[in-house]
Formats: sequence, C-alpha cells, structure tokens
Amino acid sequence: MILLCTLNARYIHCSLGLRYLYANMDELQDQTQIMEFMINQRPIDIAEIILNQNPAIVGFGIYIWNIQQTSEVLSIIKALKPDLKIILGGPEISYETELSPAYPHADYIIRGQADFAFKQLCQDILHKKSQLNNIIDAPAFHPRELKLPYEFYSEEDIKQRVLYVEASRGCPFKCEFCLSALDKTAQPFEIDDFLQQMENLYQRGARHFKFVDRTFNLNIKTSQKILNFFLKKPLHDLFLHFELIPDRLPEELKDLIQQFPAGALQFEIGIQTFNPQVQQIISRKQDHQKTVENLDYLFTRTQVHLHTDLIAGLPGEDIQSFARGFDLLVSLKAQEIQMGILKRLRGTPIIRHTENYAMIFNPNPPYTVLSTSHMDSHTLFRINRFARYWDMIANSGRFSSTLAEILDQKPFDNFMALSDWLFETTGQTHKLALPRLFKLIYQYYSDSASIKKTLEQDFNKTGIKSLFSSVIGETHQNTKVNQSASTRQQRHNS
Repeated sequence: MILLCTLNARYIHCSLGLRYLYANMDELQDQTQIMEFMINQRPIDIAEIILNQNPAIVGFGIYIWNIQQTSEVLSIIKALKPDLKIILGGPEISYETELSPAYPHADYIIRGQADFAFKQLCQDILHKKSQLNNIIDAPAFHPRELKLPYEFYSEEDIKQRVLYVEASRGCPFKCEFCLSALDKTAQPFEIDDFLQQMENLYQRGARHFKFVDRTFNLNIKTSQKILNFFLKKPLHDLFLHFELIPDRLPEELKDLIQQFPAGALQFEIGIQTFNPQVQQIISRKQDHQKTVENLDYLFTRTQVHLHTDLIAGLPGEDIQSFARGFDLLVSLKAQEIQMGILKRLRGTPIIRHTENYAMIFNPNPPYTVLSTSHMDSHTLFRINRFARYWDMIANSGRFSSTLAEILDQKPFDNFMALSDWLFETTGQTHKLALPRLFKLIYQYYSDSASIKKTLEQDFNKTGIKSLFSSVIGETHQNTKVNQSASTRQQRHNS
C-alpha cells in the first residue's frame, strides 16, 4: 500500500534514509515496501515498476543528485494515475520548496527530518483525515527516540553495497556552503544500542562501514568507544570510513588510530580552504597549524588512508590562493584530494555572498558556481576539468609512480598544464579509456625519459592485457579493473 522510493546515484549506494522511515512505520510497516532505483534508469521504466505495485501512497527521497530524474518519474506517474498520493521529502525539497521542479507533482511535502512525520502523514491519508496541509514541517526530535534501521539492510546489501551508518546527527559548525550550517548542534544516538546494531551487522557478514556523521571526532569518548569496538574484531578484512574535523586529534585518538593496519581506516577530512580570510567569510573555524600537524601525523605515523577535500569558487578566494592550498595538501601526502566546485545547495547561507562577490551559479543541479569576483568563468571551467582529470590520474591510484614526476616542484601549475593540454587534445573529460589515457600522458611527456619509465611501471600494474609499447602506439580496448575501496588504496600504497 505504501512505497518508499528513491533514485540512488549508483547501485553500490543504498539509502539509509528510506530504511529509517521503514524502521519507524510501526503498525504500517507490514503495508510498506522499500524500492530503490538508479539515476541511469529510464524514468518511464521506473514509473512502470512503481505503478505495477498499485500503491496508495508513494514517498520519494529528493536529493541534489536525483532531482531532475525524480521529477520526470513523478510527472509520468501523475499523468497516468493522478489520484495516487505522492509524498516528497529530503534536502532538495525541504528548502526553497516551491522553486523545485518536483513541487508541482507532489500532494504532500515533508520538510526536515521526516523519520516520524512520514508515518503520521500516511496514517492521516489512509484514515482520510480532512484539511491536511500540503507542506508539513517535521517536528524536532532527539535521535535517541528513533528505532534504528540496520536490521533492514538485506543480505544483498551486506554482500554487495556500501552500508551507511551514523552514531550522531547534526553538526555544531556553521560553514555556510553546507546544509549542516542550519543544525543547532550534533546529537548522539545511544552508543551502546548503536554498537549492538554494528555487532549484529558484523555477525551477518558486514565488513565495510561508512559513517555519515558530520563530525566523528567531535565527542572523543564516543569516538574511542567506536574505535575500540572495531579493534576487538579481526582487522584484515575490515574497512571503516569516518569524516573528521581536521584540527581535532587528541592523543587518546592517536593511540587508537595507530593500531589499525593499512586498508582498515579511511578518513575524509574536509579542508575546503587553507585561506584564513576565506574561512572567516564562510564562517568556518579551523586552526591552520593544528590541521597541518594532524595531517602530517596521520601520514607519517599511521596507516590511515587520507581523503581530503578542497572547494574551488569560495567567496574571496582566487586561483593563486587555491593553488597554494592544493600544493600544501600535496606536500602533506594525502592519498586522495577531492577537488569540488562550490555548490549553492538550497537553504545554505552561502547565498548571502552572491552580490558582494558577484557569484553566478548554475541554475541546474548541482548548482555549481560559474563565476565569482575572484575567479571568472574561464578559470572555474579549467579547475572543473582539472578536478576530473585529477580523479582519473591521481585519485584513481593507477598512476602512483608517475604522479610524483608530474607534480615535481610545482604540483598545481604542472597538473593544470597537463589538464589544459588533455582537454585541447581530446575535448573530453569523461569516457577516456585507460589505455588511451596512458598514451596521451606518454605523448605529453614525450621528452621525459623518467616519466616514460614510470608510466610503463604503472601500466604493468593495471592488468591490461596488452604490451605497453603497443598501447602507446595504438589505443586498444579497455580492460575492466577492480575499483573496490581496498584495491584503490592498494594502488596508492604501491
């Protein structure tokens, strides 16, 4: 009778939000089903699958990555079955609601955390309660009131997909580019209950846990409990992902982190910018010296895999400042540097800088900044391409030997020159087959004997069933390479 739906970016992702809704449906749970789709499926096929279930109510989770495709699905469903009740929720519909392309297709919209409000609304609809508001602001609650959803990860989820978990919700910081700026603070789940759920998942075979807490190391005692819990397990096949505050790493955590072997821990560390003036503009508090010291410690004294984030296009930051931050991260040996372009997420306070910094945003998802007073559109287009090629070459780990040669002395400038040439030569930032990418880099560095040598070393580690000499002379068909998290880390460490 009730379908809980969303469109995930990839099959490997599965929706934690839908499972929270399902876990808290109480007496309606037997009438409720989760249905997950992917954004690369045809909207008309998704609509057919949903309508074939003949539901009375369909709820959709709306996010920045699926808003366009979901809107198409909704328009088809409403055209064929206008009486079907559609409920929308999620961050992409919770703010500036009436401007959303999904808004005209919704009967009801729940803004905010809908874990309890969705069930209540379904009850009201099924009981034909009159005079229901079509826009509902979900009442606040503490996470400890929720029924946890982890038992509703299926065996297929555990074997084949990323398992998202959270020990807390919210964030006490006010970085203006982030929706967490709207939170009052971070609120913890009851830690013993949470760890029991992790134990249950582990006993069912789960080994990869991706924590979505915005600030895993905010409460040090809780962080210690979680790390100690996993340290009691065999660590050879364990993979844990945490998002860390970069300037908060006390000795109590360092001692525990050192005990994890290579491949077991990945820290996502949002640097965003090293420029103190820009940090002040966007209300970001970050101790520069402690951040640098902590990153250096993690690389030199632990076996943690570091995934660091920088954002281009922040108000007040020019390309020279961004380049300095990038070069600093390279010097600190982060295995992955994720270069994002600033997005104007609906509801975030970053919009207040639009006039003062001449910020122009793409009106289409994901609403990336196109131009600022400090970076014109041409500069941001170049950085966008840089980020794409950087992911192919550096973050992939497939060019680990060659990368040091490419970045020598002037990392940002050197890689930007390569990026500009790659785009001028190919006109592509996607669908570059791996053998062709080797050939292109070989051509660009045709006068460098050392890079030719390291390229061949990297090529021989890929598993491509062709000779390097033949590939650089003629592109062959790509061979599929395993891209699991552990394999990606092995490339960086090789």
